[in-house]
Amino acid sequence: MNDKVKGYILGVIAAASYGTNPLFALPLYADGMNPDSVLFLRYLAAIPVVALIMAIRGRSFKVSLRQFGMLAVMGLLMAVSSLSLFMSYTYMDAGIASTLLFVYPVMVAVIMAGVYKERISKVTIACIAVVLIGISMLGRGEEGASLSLVGVMIVMVSSLSYAIYIVGINKSSLDKVPTLTVTFWVLVFGAAVFAARLMLPSVPLTMPSGDGNQWLLWGCVAGLAILPTAVSFLCTTGAVQYIGSTPTAILGALEPVTAVVIGIFVFGESLSMLDVVGIILIISAVSVIVGGSATVGRLGVQLLRIRRMFPPLRRRK
Repeated sequence: MNDKVKGYILGVIAAASYGTNPLFALPLYADGMNPDSVLFLRYLAAIPVVALIMAIRGRSFKVSLRQFGMLAVMGLLMAVSSLSLFMSYTYMDAGIASTLLFVYPVMVAVIMAGVYKERISKVTIACIAVVLIGISMLGRGEEGASLSLVGVMIVMVSSLSYAIYIVGINKSSLDKVPTLTVTFWVLVFGAAVFAARLMLPSVPLTMPSGDGNQWLLWGCVAGLAILPTAVSFLCTTGAVQYIGSTPTAILGALEPVTAVVIGIFVFGESLSMLDVVGIILIISAVSVIVGGSATVGRLGVQLLRIRRMFPPLRRRK
């Protein structure tokens, strides 16, 4: 399979799996857990999953001292992004937070253009604009409701941290490090960040308690470790290495789409006409990005299959 095809498929899987965060996190919040505890367990549980995959595939944990330092920075960025996103869930509906998070492709494009002088085509700019219009439609709250300014600012921190992470993977010595190795060390350093925070008196460690539902809550922890962590991190890193930062970021449009679909089918939320139009705009714009690159590489037929890979997740009541 061509590297570009692999990159786009990985980008789609990364976005859809990352969009499942609310599905697993909200039941843990309802049980009384705080964001730091949820994320610490999430990262900690994901580490052996990735380590096992590395052992099975014969991948090395070894990195150079320079790469070790970069991985520490990437782990910190991902921890900040995860924590700020999860904190925003306490200020606004998780579906709205997921839609607001998607300003990160614009941040990636601006960083790549401003810092690395990457040329952004008119088609890409137009697609970003269309995607943001679609996102704004998905993010409409109840009539007359206003979003929390604090919540919005926290989501922007999450978005910027994630954008810098995506660019950093692509524009550093880490672009030569195997995807599994990068993911493993990012998880290790991320878990260390949360472990340090949980030592503070103001951030107590809380564990799933649940009245008769403990197995379900620990299942949510496992779900967080596997889908939006191990799978998403692996696929994001792989996509960036195959197709670059900007296309990977744009494919992230599927995150809020996933949130909306899961919200409808799992949480019984309603689907308005604006939601339908927003989803169509997002999928159309992403398809143009993917289809345009396929035309150049004569991969159009293969990439049409990607359009069937838009899974399900959550939105405001």
